[in-house]
Order: sequence, then C-alpha cells, then structure tokens
Amino acid sequence: MGSERYPVHQNGIYRNLPNFDPSITGLTAIVTGANGISGFHMLRALLESPERWTKVYALSRRPPPKEMLALLSDSQRSRVQHIAVDFLGDAENIAQELMQAKVTADYIFFYSYVQPTPAPGAPVWSNAEELVNVNTKLLDNFLRATVLASIIPKRFLLQTGAKHYGVQIGRLRTPAVESDPYLSHLEPNFYYPQEKSLFEYCKTNQTSWNVIRPAWVLGATTNAQMNALLPVAMYAAVQAHKDEPIAFPSDWETWQYEGYHSTALLTGFLSEWAVLEDKTKNQALNAQDTCPVSWDRLYEHLTRWFGVEKGVTPPKADLSKYTESIGKAGKDTPIG
Repeated sequence: MGSERYPVHQNGIYRNLPNFDPSITGLTAIVTGANGISGFHMLRALLESPERWTKVYALSRRPPPKEMLALLSDSQRSRVQHIAVDFLGDAENIAQELMQAKVTADYIFFYSYVQPTPAPGAPVWSNAEELVNVNTKLLDNFLRATVLASIIPKRFLLQTGAKHYGVQIGRLRTPAVESDPYLSHLEPNFYYPQEKSLFEYCKTNQTSWNVIRPAWVLGATTNAQMNALLPVAMYAAVQAHKDEPIAFPSDWETWQYEGYHSTALLTGFLSEWAVLEDKTKNQALNAQDTCPVSWDRLYEHLTRWFGVEKGVTPPKADLSKYTESIGKAGKDTPIG
C-alpha cells in the first residue's frame, strides 16, 4: 500500500497529501467520539475518498448536530451511519448495539473522551485520577465489545496528545520524541493505561495499532470545549461589538512565543495515512501543522477576522500588573 509510489495532491489549504493505491477500495471504518473536534474531522477526512471508504460508522452518544452534517455533501452523508452508544455502559450492551447495526470495520479510529467536572476553581485537568478512571474505562469497554461482536480491525488507531509528554505539568525536553518514557511518577495520565490496553488487545487478537499524538487541536464543531481557538474568537467578537480593542493578558515573552497546533482535518489525513501504510504498523506518531504561530500574529488576524477596529492592546511592560501563577519546577517537571 506504499503511498510513496504515487504523486501527492492538494485538498483545500492542505498540500502534499498522500495518494494511495487505487486498488484500495470498499473499506469500512468505525470512528468513535464522532461529534468531537478530532472525531468529526477524521470522519470528514475519510469521506473525502468515496471509493476507498464506502461506509463509516459514527459512534457517539448523540447524533451529529445538523450544523455539522451541513458541512458534508449529500453523497458523504449517505455513507455515514450513526450508532448511539455509551462506552461507559457494559461491554455486552455495546457489543449488542454493534451487532444489531451489523457493523463491520476494516479500521477503527478511537477519539472518545470524557472530561469529569473539576472542583470549583480548579484547573480543567486537575482531577487527574478521575480522568484516568473514566477514560480508561471508555476504551476498555469498547475493546472488549469489539471482541464480543467479532469486529477485529486490520488496524486500531488511538489518538492521545501532547499531554503524553507532560506539557500540562511544566517544562519538557524538546522536541518531544515518540520514544520518550512515560511520566507516571509525576501524576496519573490516562494515556498510559489506554496505550497498554490497546497493545494487549492487539497482541491477543493478532492485529496492529497506531497512536497519534497531536498538539493543541483546532477544528470547527458545535461541541468545542477543547478547541483552543474558540475562547479568543468569542472574545474578539465581543470586543468588536463593544468597539473596544482586544488585550493580551500576559507578558511580552508569552506574547511572542511560538506555539504549535494541530488542525483536526490535517491530523485526520495523517491518521488515514498511518493506518493504510504497512511500514507505520505498531508506531506512535506526533502530529502538528509545522506552522508555529505567536499570540502576536494570531491577535493581528483576530482583529481582521472579527472587525476589531480599535486593534490590539499589547502586553504591559510592568510585570507587577500581572498575577503570577507558580507551576512545578525541578524534579517535578518532565524535564527533571
């Protein structure tokens, strides 16, 4: 299936995308968490190739909202079958839902995620132990259900992310490398037990896996709490309405720091390539757009996109104007 034998192609703003052997046709796929940023755009990536992917099963607790389905053509919508399923339920019940829908899957893409509500005033990822418990259960239940339903894919892809390397804890070695060791000694991280469950599943069922680790994910969905761009976009829209400038709430170093992001659709194209390539079997792959952007540059674009006529108020030079947040340091950080 080596894509290197075929010319690259362009899809919208995305260039140098791989082409595949045209004999690869009639594939079926399961996409879980299909209403989320990554799951929905994985769905879109697969639907771009109607001869290659003839059926995609979208698994989520609720059907995709009509606003999201409107981004798909009639032909694309006809190849999607939604199945309402709760992965926190019993594996037997999940398997029954899959069998009743006559689901088959050459490939599985897993994006399901639950964010437990943190304590009042606590950061979003502060309840690390609860995150581990609920999200490990999501994957374990689904893995067991596929066995009960006799749905063993050729490749099972799990998306995790940059928290694998401890970006939420403190400074880390750069660049992050896929072979970097687990940081279990710093705090619980559900990515690690999820990977171990996947590896054991693939070994037992004689199939293969991929793990994709994107940076901050950007993408358009109606359920976008994890979209890093959404809050600043809303802020810019409000400031434009009030005829006031947009101000940056941190210092000059942060203002001009180059940040890395992962567009959900481009990560979807990467994920498709990963599962179809034999040489990527049983590999983890980092994913980013390779176009770093600073807050300085982003705010400039926000003023244009949302019509903020008063422009941008840059950071204050006086650091005493800011509230300092002290994070972990030394041996308690990924860099050790």
